[in-house]
Amino acid sequence: MENKKFVLLDIDYITKNNKAVIRLFGKIIGEENKGTIIALDKNFKPYIYVIPYDANECINELSELELFEVEKIRKNDVGESKEFLKITLEHPQDVPKLRKKIWDLPSVEVVREHDIPFYRRYLINKGLFPMNTVEVQGKVLNSNKSSQENETCIFEIENEPKHLESILPELNVLNFDIEACNPRGMPQEREDPINMISFSSNQGFQKVFSTKNSSFDFVETVPDERELLKKFVETIKSENPDLILGYNSDGFDFPYIKERAAILRVPLELGVDGTPLKFMRRGYRNAAVIKGIIHIDLYPYMRRYLQLDRHTLERVYKELFGDDKVDIPGDEIYTCWNDDGEKLEKLFEYSLEDAVAVTKIGEKMLPLSMELTRIVGQPLFDVVRMATGQQVEWYLIRKTFEKGDVFPNKPSSSKMSKRKGNHVIGGYVMDPVTGLHDNIVSFDFQSLYPSIIISKNISPDSLMDDDSKENCYISPEEGHKFRKEPAGFVPSVIGKVLHDRKRIKSKMKQSTDPSELQILNVQQEALKRLANTMYGLYNHSSFRWYSINCSEAITAWGRYYIKKTMEQSEKQGFKPIYADTDGFYATYIGSLEDD
Repeated sequence: MENKKFVLLDIDYITKNNKAVIRLFGKIIGEENKGTIIALDKNFKPYIYVIPYDANECINELSELELFEVEKIRKNDVGESKEFLKITLEHPQDVPKLRKKIWDLPSVEVVREHDIPFYRRYLINKGLFPMNTVEVQGKVLNSNKSSQENETCIFEIENEPKHLESILPELNVLNFDIEACNPRGMPQEREDPINMISFSSNQGFQKVFSTKNSSFDFVETVPDERELLKKFVETIKSENPDLILGYNSDGFDFPYIKERAAILRVPLELGVDGTPLKFMRRGYRNAAVIKGIIHIDLYPYMRRYLQLDRHTLERVYKELFGDDKVDIPGDEIYTCWNDDGEKLEKLFEYSLEDAVAVTKIGEKMLPLSMELTRIVGQPLFDVVRMATGQQVEWYLIRKTFEKGDVFPNKPSSSKMSKRKGNHVIGGYVMDPVTGLHDNIVSFDFQSLYPSIIISKNISPDSLMDDDSKENCYISPEEGHKFRKEPAGFVPSVIGKVLHDRKRIKSKMKQSTDPSELQILNVQQEALKRLANTMYGLYNHSSFRWYSINCSEAITAWGRYYIKKTMEQSEKQGFKPIYADTDGFYATYIGSLEDD
């Protein structure tokens, strides 16, 4: 039996002999220190939970369906102990196929945990975190094949995979950009060929492939577009990246390449398993997928995290680095391409700078998402395409599993519509006092809402609905009550996040190593983002742990504390001049005791 250690980059499953086989894609580390691996696990099966009206009757009704196993089990459901039936199925496709049949049985009250993709279920159950090291034991399946420089190791897992805490090693990142043009405006895939493809990597590789000649050393000329597309495939294979980045690559570059390759009959077998480029739905967009290589489109990513008037590559680059890059308006690219002189040379520079700009943006922005991936425990490909609220939800799902509880279902569309009609009063806002002020002091609560959730134990499982007023916290205004003990699920999770952040910030104060400080800062920023997002989700219509009462209580206590603090400041000689949610500004006018 052999051991392999690798950085887990991606995961999926395939069907082999009518059985689901999990595939873990990774970058091998250790003595080999090179190459990629696909680790296969054929021993994991999907499952769902059922809350029955009567367990024995339900088992009898379930016996008529094609199920692998049914067992009785007690678990907590939002703080309440219940009897569940755990139903194990043969194949992930059986879940949607049998879910409705099971739910329609007279003895079934509700089906739970039926909406978890199989690969995500595997990561959660096995305690594996992408962008971390995984150790597996088993056997290499392709050891007799001839040795090739970038040959992928196919490995069959025979024991439980192990998660190992580790510092993320440097990953090989390749960035690309294509140029095509049309005299009438936006290039069309069916009509306009790709003229050049530029590459840049964090390993120093920079190249532009084009069907026209150039005096620049970084330009390599190919005879036609078909060869250009072949060079695209060859470069990805030879550079063997762990990540491939583009800017609007989901919306433009990859769809354009796929269409042109289909017309010219160029295979786009880019995956480490030899599979072609494909697209899958992620949110409201299609995402380009290369098996074993994480593809990230930085355009929607930057739109999510940078508040700008527009998000062109040039504008984003200027915002992040304060520098201008070579820019050619889209309506001038056709003219430059047909110039064959200075303008064409400028187009080559522009194309390369686009790829280099993507490299720099990725190096600056992606470490935070990589760290969130290591915390949330879902693939980086998915995490960069998630809203922050979705990242938090998957983090809470993992924590629910670790606690041994069953997590709530996603709400139905009708329930979400009903929830959207519920409105919660927000934080206290005091309009600014007009005029010029001096001796201004800023008062700011540190992590106000997360601290309220923890200190007042605000969680759906600690919310009380009886008339007792003992051993509970009672919120201002609405009077919602929360048990003082034990700690609720969400407060305990947020408390752990804030504790970890405080610990990391303490390490930062002790460290003098710039590299370590950079890593620690990214870690604490990731934790800060999770903690600051959690409080707002209680009132989000699609949130699994939705609670209008929890949301009202948080903001009510928030308003109470800021108003109380403003009153106390006035007694000490401060005059508040502006307030908003978790802080206020005041001017010092002298202590009342001095009068």
